[in-house]
Amino acid sequence: MLSHLSIRDIVLIERLDIDFSAGLSVLTGETGAGKSILLDSLSLALGSRGDASLVRHGAEQGHVTAVFDVPTAHPAREILRDNAIDDQGDVILRRMQTADGRTRVFINDQPASVALMRQIGRTLVEIHGQHDERALVDTTAHRALLDAFGGLGSRAAAVRTAWRDWRQAEQDLARHRARVDAAAREADFLRASVDELSKLDPQPGEETELAEERARMMRAEKIAADISDAQEVLSGNSSPVPALAGLLRRLQRKAQEAPGLLEEIVTSLDEALLSLNAAQDAVDAAMRASEFDPDRLEKAEERLFALRAAARKHNVMVDDLAALRDRMDADLADLDAGEERLGRLEKEAKARRAAYDEVAALLSEERRRTAEVLADAVMAELPALKLERARFIVEIQSEPDDRAEEGIDRVEFWVQTNPGTRPGPIMKVASGGELSRFLLALKVALADRGSAPTLVFDEIDTGVGGAVADAIGQRLARLAQRIQVLSVTHAPQVAARANTHYLIAKSGGHDRVTTGIAVMDTAQRQEEIARMLAGATVTDEARAAAERLLRENAALA
Repeated sequence: MLSHLSIRDIVLIERLDIDFSAGLSVLTGETGAGKSILLDSLSLALGSRGDASLVRHGAEQGHVTAVFDVPTAHPAREILRDNAIDDQGDVILRRMQTADGRTRVFINDQPASVALMRQIGRTLVEIHGQHDERALVDTTAHRALLDAFGGLGSRAAAVRTAWRDWRQAEQDLARHRARVDAAAREADFLRASVDELSKLDPQPGEETELAEERARMMRAEKIAADISDAQEVLSGNSSPVPALAGLLRRLQRKAQEAPGLLEEIVTSLDEALLSLNAAQDAVDAAMRASEFDPDRLEKAEERLFALRAAARKHNVMVDDLAALRDRMDADLADLDAGEERLGRLEKEAKARRAAYDEVAALLSEERRRTAEVLADAVMAELPALKLERARFIVEIQSEPDDRAEEGIDRVEFWVQTNPGTRPGPIMKVASGGELSRFLLALKVALADRGSAPTLVFDEIDTGVGGAVADAIGQRLARLAQRIQVLSVTHAPQVAARANTHYLIAKSGGHDRVTTGIAVMDTAQRQEEIARMLAGATVTDEARAAAERLLRENAALA
């Protein structure tokens, strides 16, 4: 329920804090005192459209904070959780409206959007007046109210599940049919591509391996050429080794003839020949180590180029060729086995549709039975509201072929205001006053089913008096036994039924006028109800009548 409302600098309200309690609360006051401003402020905190004109003259911004105490399982908390907003404790909706037209929203002290505030607000409060019966405008709400009244939630949930299952089956069928059709159009290309890729047999990672092997062999080929040149220099026809060996032998023979003259040369030449022989051995070993198969290099290059050409042709990476082949192969398999699978999917979709039709038909029957009970319950409330010649009708139009998530029924509340007139949609046929009374009768019949935890009625007793106003008060009090009810009223019969009575009044002088609100005690209530009965001049007779009203209602309570 709404537990607290705080308003700052909104139109005539400078500073206002109200604590609300359960049951029926009424707000009264003279015309122009600011009752509509209070409701506009509450609407602002529930996500209604903001406007710079709402900010009090001279203020830079206005604030409205609405605090709600709701059960743990209330839908508002689920919405909070879905939007990553803390849902512990009270639900606090705060709206800031600036004089330049900007607006800011906070939900449980976290910045949020107006749309989210409006979504949560709809689950918390319903505001109804002669021209704002939102529950009656949207025919989707009519169907939801009927289901709530009849306790048809589980049946409606079964219909939603069956509808989703059927739609999923239809989508699976449509996707498969499109795939088979596409495969059929590309069958020749697919077969040729699958043959080509199957022969090529690409493997994931093969391109990298081939590229590395090719680079390795190309490096070996280049090095081998240099080693071959070194081998030619050291061991070929132009090798200096034979000449140096011959020279060494001659000098060794001459060394004996000239002692001390040639020994150093002989030693150096001997060491040089040893080094050259070692170099020859190293070159030979390197030559053997760098040997490669030119055919293998050629084959690696051919394979690499073939893979890359296939990748370019099919516009994929080389590593994706294997997966592409598998997909194409699967498409061909779908094409080859398409008719058989299509048949299975068609049967599945048909079975799902039949299952939906069955549960939707059962729900439709239950709705028709519930519609009669709801209509009777509303009709039972109408005579006391001086609508004894009117009829309330729950009009149901069922289209079995017009399948929807909520079933096959279009539910709309109709009325016939007088015998002999044509029945029609309640929003088109009923006048403002009648509309309010029809709404009240409907709400009483529904009790707390399909309703927000707080109902606000804005002057729904306008234009009625006496017995009708008393009947309205009785029904508001009955509603308040199950949910919180706030009523802005001019009817003393309604005010006398309240558990809590608030007086809204203006104060101040010429230059500065403010609207305030106060909870009244019994004596103050008697005086206010006497004013509502008598008008400008409160008489002793009016006070006596007010005392009698309060006493009678206290006895009834």
